[in-house]
Amino acid sequence: MADPQSNAPLRADAGAPTTGVIHVRTRLTADFTVISNALAQRRGSAVTVGVAAYIASMPDGSPVTITALCEHFSEGEILISRALRELESAGYLERRRERTPTGQVRTRTYSYDVPRGEGPDDPPEPPKPRPRKRPTVPETQRETAPAPTPEEPGSPAPALADADPEAVAVLTALRRIDPRLVLSAQEAARLAPAVAEWLTAGVGPREITELLTVRLPDRFRARPASVLAFRLRETPLPLPSPVPLSPSAERPAVLPFQTCDGCERAFRAPGPGHCRSCRDRLAGERLRAGPAETYVRYCLAERTAVTSLGAAV
Repeated sequence: MADPQSNAPLRADAGAPTTGVIHVRTRLTADFTVISNALAQRRGSAVTVGVAAYIASMPDGSPVTITALCEHFSEGEILISRALRELESAGYLERRRERTPTGQVRTRTYSYDVPRGEGPDDPPEPPKPRPRKRPTVPETQRETAPAPTPEEPGSPAPALADADPEAVAVLTALRRIDPRLVLSAQEAARLAPAVAEWLTAGVGPREITELLTVRLPDRFRARPASVLAFRLRETPLPLPSPVPLSPSAERPAVLPFQTCDGCERAFRAPGPGHCRSCRDRLAGERLRAGPAETYVRYCLAERTAVTSLGAAV
């Protein structure tokens, strides 16, 4: 009874609404997007507001085409394209067709937080490609590194008269296969030593022509001589074609076919008689039989062979 007690009702919180939504706020420090209330509370289609919020949450460079949006949302192309047109007419979206530095025409999409024309800034210019940084070479290496030219400036040009005539003939005939492979005298003289090396290795002119002209590109970015020099330098040395046997080479004699006198099986032998199976069988029977029986069987077999030979004649 010493502590004071109050039976008055507690004061109600004046800030809590009695109806409607009650927000439970959380301070976000990452992975959030700020959009204006005018866009979030825009009257009309909920698809339009959802597409605008999704585009605003995507990083720069993300695809926002109709196909890409249809892969994310469950709505079809008609509703998505209608939402993009509404955002574009309201000023929240702008699609431009711009030409890139390489000459290609692409569509760039600009998304605005506030309708276009009400903001302080205009849309940015298209980004320019950044120049590639070349690797820095130390001064010592710059002085000692050779120049990437195929020939030294002070070296004399090779003469066509000193080149292998057969190699020059192979290079000159390439234009018959591909009219683009027209070589000057200096280019033919420079490529002739590599072709002569292939000829010395036993590769024929026909194989060399096929290796140099097969699967050529449709368009050459350099002189045809550079393409031929690359193939001569980088292609492994092919194997020479096999040398055919001369017709005068002696071939082993082929024995004629004979018919076995015992089983009438065909076999190769210089003369008539028994095949190997019958000879082995007869030899086994001779070993098992006695001397007299062996002699009788031998005489019968010889008489049979003579009779068959006479009938055949």
